[in-house]
Amino acid sequence: MAKGKKVTVIGTGNFGSTVAFILAMNGSCHRVMLRGRNYDVAKGKALDMSQAANAARQHTIVKAAKGPEDMVDSDVIVITAGAPRTPGMSRDDLLTKNAEIVKCYAREIREFAPDSIVIVVSNPLDVMTYVALKETGFPKERVLGMAGILDAARMAHFIFEKLEYGAGQIRATVMGGHGDTMVPLPKFTTVAGVPIEDLLDSEEIGEIVRKTRNGGAEIVNLLGSGSAYYAPAKSTTVMVEAILQDTNQIHSCAVMLDNDYGHSDIVSGVPVMIGAGGAEKVIPMTLKPLQQERFKNSIASVQEMVDKLYELNFFNDDKE
Repeated sequence: MAKGKKVTVIGTGNFGSTVAFILAMNGSCHRVMLRGRNYDVAKGKALDMSQAANAARQHTIVKAAKGPEDMVDSDVIVITAGAPRTPGMSRDDLLTKNAEIVKCYAREIREFAPDSIVIVVSNPLDVMTYVALKETGFPKERVLGMAGILDAARMAHFIFEKLEYGAGQIRATVMGGHGDTMVPLPKFTTVAGVPIEDLLDSEEIGEIVRKTRNGGAEIVNLLGSGSAYYAPAKSTTVMVEAILQDTNQIHSCAVMLDNDYGHSDIVSGVPVMIGAGGAEKVIPMTLKPLQQERFKNSIASVQEMVDKLYELNFFNDDKE
């Protein structure tokens, strides 16, 4: 464990609580700060997790934040706060409601934790990452969205479900926006190093791609209330730990593009090297023409939502 490291998790619902719990159980950092709307609930969960950390013989301390000033000295801040998806609701429906929530927290982060790295998981993910980046004013490498790791995990699950072997050895790769326009990349997906295209036919791969795109909505519909949080929370902690431990691991994350894959000034999921500085390097890959077209469509989908926010003068109010 990197002694002295501090992570603040904003949002004490199922998602945020599970992120904090995994960090505490792994001993990933010295301190976890839970920030929620209800201080007593946050304090109760923090106490429970701190006691669980002792059962796990870890020395992570989980505390509840009384206000934004408790984010001071955070190495990483995870924004999970936002309205959840309900059955029949698209990520786009959450746009303006969650944009206001993320804007509020981003401005607090700018004031109280100006040196932190921010991981956004509120939906619609790519647009909320854009909002956080604009409102904090941080360098683009210090604001990341969690999507690709989760989507790749879902794809890996569906591959294992089809093959019935290779668990733990499946490396799936996904690009683009988090949602219906994501771009799974079978070309860069392997099972113990064997390309998936050598193991499954195009029809089977197509079925896996469709299941991956619909992975979140399927869980939302089955639960009836709320959305997935175990796999998303684990995927988030993978990013947090890569930053805290400076591992330079490569994961697909939502970042602001700067002439990457032919696009600029928009957020989308691409493979990046994650280290102590955040998304330290975008990794180039050669895409097939159809994949390039799908990635372009994914970018356009995110751009459309960003344009809606500009039309509403969302970014034009004065910052203090």
